[in-house]
Amino acid sequence: MTGREQAARSAPPTALVFGGARSGKSRFAERLAGEGGRPVTYVATAEARDAEMAARVAAHRARRGAGWRTVEEPLALAEAIGRHAAPGRAVLVDCLTLWLSNLIERGHDVALETARLEATLRDAAGPVVLVSNEVGSGIVPINALARRFADEQGVLNQRIAAAVSTVVLVAAGLPLLLKPRSGPEISL
Repeated sequence: MTGREQAARSAPPTALVFGGARSGKSRFAERLAGEGGRPVTYVATAEARDAEMAARVAAHRARRGAGWRTVEEPLALAEAIGRHAAPGRAVLVDCLTLWLSNLIERGHDVALETARLEATLRDAAGPVVLVSNEVGSGIVPINALARRFADEQGVLNQRIAAAVSTVVLVAAGLPLLLKPRSGPEISL
């Protein structure tokens, strides 16, 4: 076994759970992160800027219950994961799509922030589950900003999928294991 294979086997598990809007990806990611009664730190990237988004945030929080620790971090995602990932405690990031929106809106260097996230995932002290949207399955957006966002989201998903040990696509509430390509069960 090579040194790289040994390091991959000893590293805490990481997962990307992605799918379309209302596909069931967040519920699945919550189950995955908390399996076996493991405590979870939920890193929320959303900012409740209007009543509809506030209602979405409240619904997510109510579904998780009081035992989950919530950290709101719209931009410094790598740092939040680094602070909260620990052996025996999972970190759930929901979601990369809103994080990307926040970065673009504020003029941050997306490639640099993605590289920081990749490095953090390699060095995480505990399990990390990341949620993201699949936005590239629809029509080509009509304006330049929307096209840039779709392109950036596709690249982000590819880079994170390459960096994690497990990748799951959720459609209609059904998980499909994409990585690794063996085993009938999906777990961390």
